[in-house]
Amino acid sequence: MASTITLRRRIKSIKNTRQITQAQQLVAASKLRRAQEFAAASRPYAELANEMLAKLGSQGEVANQPLFVKREVKNRLYIVITSNSGLAGAYNANVLKHLTTAIKADQAAKVGSHVITIGNRGSQFVRRIEGVDLQAAYPAYGDHPSANDLRPVLNTLMDLYKSEAVDEVQVLYTRFKSTVVQVASSLQLLPATVPVAEEKPTEQVVATFEPDVETVTDQVTIRLVEAQVWQALLESIASEHAMRMVAMKNATDNAKDLIDDYTLELNTARQAAITQELAEITGGAEALNG
Repeated sequence: MASTITLRRRIKSIKNTRQITQAQQLVAASKLRRAQEFAAASRPYAELANEMLAKLGSQGEVANQPLFVKREVKNRLYIVITSNSGLAGAYNANVLKHLTTAIKADQAAKVGSHVITIGNRGSQFVRRIEGVDLQAAYPAYGDHPSANDLRPVLNTLMDLYKSEAVDEVQVLYTRFKSTVVQVASSLQLLPATVPVAEEKPTEQVVATFEPDVETVTDQVTIRLVEAQVWQALLESIASEHAMRMVAMKNATDNAKDLIDDYTLELNTARQAAITQELAEITGGAEALNG
């Protein structure tokens, strides 16, 4: 059994740790509420972009656009969204595990793997993987990213696809469903896919495009890809805060349990010490009287 001094030091140390984890839990809960609002606010834009793309796809012009051309996949680009720091449960591990599975499948199919990371955790992981080309590494954009932050990523993936350096582009992120449910997901960005409309029109609608169909389709496709990357980033931010809040809550609860266990052990040690002292005093008194 540990001494009472050691037990008191452990209890004090765990109490300090509990204060830190409790503070981080409260901060994550506050950030989660705002992140949920941002993610919900951007969903209508992404839905509208998909609706516009579906209408353009019905005109039969989409297949001729460079961003819709489907080629044999010889090189695949992954955009991996992680965080800069840990203490967020399995947030980073789930996405990186998803990436590892995809890279193994590419290696088995003899497909080259290229990666663009958002977040330091992702770049640190990819640098240790042999045979993977790390195209670019960006730090996490914080809780309030802007469109200008995503512009370099968007330009890079567009240039790589148009130059045929890569034949497919996917984004790996964590989809936010609820405070306790977040799922590591992948979404194909390029070649852009035409969403299947829920209701097929009974007659062909003749539309007039200004200045021309190609220009309109190209701009809408770029905006669609941007909206998808933007939505994936906001979903990942909300998921990160949710998983960090849950992880810190679990750490706080575990610290409380440890404090209770060590306090019980401390009381037991003190009681044993007192009992031993009483026994020594009683034995000494009997020896003197004898």
